[in-house]
Amino acid sequence: MKKIINPWREMAGYRCFGCDPNSPQGLRMEFYEEGEEVVSRWRPRPEFQGWVDTLHGGIQATLADEISSWVVFRRFQTSGVTSKMEVRYLRPVHTTDDHILLRARVGEQRRNLVRIDVRIFDAQGELCTEASCLYFLFPKEKAQRDFHFCECGVEEVPAPSGCGECSASE
Repeated sequence: MKKIINPWREMAGYRCFGCDPNSPQGLRMEFYEEGEEVVSRWRPRPEFQGWVDTLHGGIQATLADEISSWVVFRRFQTSGVTSKMEVRYLRPVHTTDDHILLRARVGEQRRNLVRIDVRIFDAQGELCTEASCLYFLFPKEKAQRDFHFCECGVEEVPAPSGCGECSASE
């Protein structure tokens, strides 16, 4: 498993709710590459509840949207925008779990539109949420010029516990 390097982590003005590692209110997601998938092990926090001990559906959608963008960054080496998103909630995700696991991959590509398929698993490896995100890909020149996109590389690191060791990796 390889950790995906956040190319914006030191950029002035960078305040992404999903992936800024220094955002006190944000999700602070990190991403890993495992084969064709991008994976994120994330710890739910009580402030993201929708109901008692239940992760808010909007936060789940945000998690799915964020990991989808990292599939775009890594697989296509460009950025883009979400054009459409469909979320299917299958079972509750509990904020009392010590982690949840997100897995995302390219589902289909047609020219500059790409569908990213996302699955969210609870700490026991049960599938809780599925999402399909349709992204419009920017030409690389536009991504570099307008969004400060640069190479989205990886580094070898040990996998965080919970990644690749539960039934969710099958």
